[in-house]
Amino acid sequence: MLLATAAVLIATVGAWWSFRPDAARPPAIPPPHAIDASFAGSDACAGCHADAYSAWKASQHAEAMQHATATTVLGNFSQATFRYAGIESTFYKRNDKFFVRTDGADGQLADFEIRYTFGLAPLQQYLIAFPDGRLQALSVAWDSRPKETGGQRWFHLYPDDKVDHRDELHWTRRAQNWNFMCADCHSTDVRKNYDAETDTFQTTWKEIAVGCEACHGPASAHIEWARTKPGDPGKGLTIALDERANVQWTIDVKTGNGVRSRARPQDTEIGMCAQCHARRSQILDGYRAGLEFQDFYRPALLSPGLYHPDGQQRDEVFTWGSFLQSRMYHAGVTCSDCHEPHSQELYVSGNALCGTCHQASKYDTAAHHQHAGDGAGTQCVDCHMPPTTYMVVDPRRDHSLRVPRPDLSVSLGTPNACNDCHNTRDAQWAVAQLAQWYGDAPQGFQRYAGTFADAERGAAEGGPGLAVLASDPSQPTIARASAIEALAQYPAQASVEAARAGLADRDALVRRASVGTLSMLSPAQRLPLVAPLLDDPVRTVRIEAAYVLADALQVATPAQRAAFERPAAEYEAVQRFSADRPEARTALGSFYARQGRFGDAQAQLQSALAVDPAFIPAHVNLADLLRVQGRDADAEAALRDGLRQVPAAELHHTLGLTLVRLGRNEEALGEFKRAAQLAPADARFAYVYAVSLQSGGKAKAAVQEVDRALARHPDHRDLLVAAVTFRRDAGDIVGARRYALRLSGRYPDDPDAAELTRELGAVR
Repeated sequence: MLLATAAVLIATVGAWWSFRPDAARPPAIPPPHAIDASFAGSDACAGCHADAYSAWKASQHAEAMQHATATTVLGNFSQATFRYAGIESTFYKRNDKFFVRTDGADGQLADFEIRYTFGLAPLQQYLIAFPDGRLQALSVAWDSRPKETGGQRWFHLYPDDKVDHRDELHWTRRAQNWNFMCADCHSTDVRKNYDAETDTFQTTWKEIAVGCEACHGPASAHIEWARTKPGDPGKGLTIALDERANVQWTIDVKTGNGVRSRARPQDTEIGMCAQCHARRSQILDGYRAGLEFQDFYRPALLSPGLYHPDGQQRDEVFTWGSFLQSRMYHAGVTCSDCHEPHSQELYVSGNALCGTCHQASKYDTAAHHQHAGDGAGTQCVDCHMPPTTYMVVDPRRDHSLRVPRPDLSVSLGTPNACNDCHNTRDAQWAVAQLAQWYGDAPQGFQRYAGTFADAERGAAEGGPGLAVLASDPSQPTIARASAIEALAQYPAQASVEAARAGLADRDALVRRASVGTLSMLSPAQRLPLVAPLLDDPVRTVRIEAAYVLADALQVATPAQRAAFERPAAEYEAVQRFSADRPEARTALGSFYARQGRFGDAQAQLQSALAVDPAFIPAHVNLADLLRVQGRDADAEAALRDGLRQVPAAELHHTLGLTLVRLGRNEEALGEFKRAAQLAPADARFAYVYAVSLQSGGKAKAAVQEVDRALARHPDHRDLLVAAVTFRRDAGDIVGARRYALRLSGRYPDDPDAAELTRELGAVR
């Protein structure tokens, strides 16, 4: 009923899109300055840019990766030992080379030569080369901090786990592979050069570390310009980092805050920094400074697990996604307003840096920060940029530059800067302190914590809240895009409308999220909406559109099918670039399956399992591919093979569905039960298990299973429907009415809820 209602909406919207003026389309991104240039190396810059070169030479960029020598290796390799998970690793030198004796991929002790150092401070890792071209990062790292602050020791990056050779996090496995995980950000002009046929790498770079050209682009044309001084206004550069040129910040005496003399015209510098300072996946190599960031990288949004519901950093998300949420970004601040780009140091230390834009007499006072002296709590960053420690010893400050919200800690459990320091007090104490100091609870710039918290727990009100956030232009764009992405779990008319509006947004993040969310619609419904995005100026949006429309080609016009070809080829290229990962091969298999190319799809899925026999999505997708072809017996065999590799809930669940189609319902019930036991946090498994109990005549057990699941997932729509219908069918009309009221209260716009309420005569 829901999608039937949405079909009417889509028919109207599709007609509107077809006739809207071109001016409503997202603006095309101007191409970079057309320069035919090659990389010359950082040393070529020293002659004309001595100060910048000298500052860079002393920076961590210049030492991001180095050959292992007596000068570059910081760790203790004098027969030092370190014990972890039952393995004693020994670090030693032999003939001026550095070695470690530790457990290899088979779990046995072996000797490995250290080929490169990786990083500098506060820790240094070590890279080991393998014959197939892989470089692997050792998980035992050197703490390079001074001894008096806890450093000068070996430590393991996963100290609370017991990672052995079978674990994906083991240093020999994909999670520690330099070629995929690290190379692009620690060297210059990296080409991964993975060969899928031989499963080998021939990775190359133009400069071993992060050189001048990583940020300024290849320099040969600029060097030639400097030699001959032709009339090129771009000076032979591929990027003009001039967003701060002739810009002044002045402090408004009324507010005490800085105002930029003119608006920041674009995000060129921020996008350039984002190539390494964003949580993103690389989709192609070949990025050069000045090109569109999202043509080569797919940045993460504010997803659960990566960020807290209020947008604070949770996992290692680096800087870009946080900074885009900040009031500073929206006021026009760019990275080099605070950071000297060559040395990576701040221009000035302490509160003086903030004082360049914020009136010190208003903000750098006890009346504002409420702390005495000049110790903890008096520094702006203590309250507005609290750190989170990653890799055991590496604290990184949150760049969303927010006000502390202990009230959200009380209601949502998010962290706050007050209790980071006052960790013997609770958040309610911090709320009371703020109220005493300021008379009210500061709200800050980012105001979407409740909305994302509702969505994260699957609450019914999450959908409407996300739709409102998605359409609010005053909110950070990354938050709006994240809201649209989260709307995919709320298939409602408001969700469709929010995603439809987002297709025309000026920001590629919003357009990409909108395309993905509209996949909830049928192929015929989504086709007229998404087809124009096949020609989007940004690659990440185009390939998202190609994937979403891959199963709609049978209802597409000849012009739409022709428009599909280019982004489809790009999508394939993106997955083949990452074919060293089973995720990419599985994604390509799914893409082929959506087009009906079943043979190609099966080949890709089987190749994914050849790369990693325990990769669960490949097993599930292969079984589904066989199902579509009516080959359920083969699907059963494939799933049982998968379960021999990894006894995962998803595989038990999928096997149960397969057994139902084969008419073996009692066996299926056992698989559904096992899935629900293995993954009690997944409401879907509990729901299917309960339905299978009900279908098998076990009505009492079905009701008990639904009630058990609702205790963990109180707002889950399908579980609430089951609670109503199971009780109704068992003759418990009073109980059914009670749950019908709860269902309609949580989902007031749900037609099924309304129908059940009417049927049962449930009245509030």
